[in-house]
Amino acid sequence: MNISEHSEESRRIVVGVDGSPASYEALRWAVQQARLTGAKLEAWGAYDVPGAVGWSAPAVDAAFDAGQARQAVSDEIRAVIDRTGDVQLEEHVARGNPASVLTEASVGADLLVVGSRGRGGFASLLLGSVSQQCAVHASCPVVIVRPGTTAEGVGSDT
Repeated sequence: MNISEHSEESRRIVVGVDGSPASYEALRWAVQQARLTGAKLEAWGAYDVPGAVGWSAPAVDAAFDAGQARQAVSDEIRAVIDRTGDVQLEEHVARGNPASVLTEASVGADLLVVGSRGRGGFASLLLGSVSQQCAVHASCPVVIVRPGTTAEGVGSDT
């Protein structure tokens, strides 16, 4: 089923945000697309507890505060989302691997939007590991947005 076959209430665009310039660009692109299609926008951020995953991971950091992690991700999303204007949006922050969180969130969505590179990775990679995993495993079409591809002002008419 394509986007045009959905009613306005059921259209849904999921976008991943991690505070990187590429993810902000993806969020701006997703806001514009949601405005054009009348879709609801879901902005997702993910965090994980340091040392909680893997066989050789160090012990979990006792000073780590999951509430602070949630607030930091929420603040990053709000830095761009507060300027969306007429776009219906939901903010989600989940604990887990970002690729897994976004892939799960993509179930039933019309579109998943991610930046080409996030906070991690090597400068020589063209696509980040999260965007690659999403492209392979998402349950809907995936748009990978490169930095410098959207207009600066999300709330403007340009």
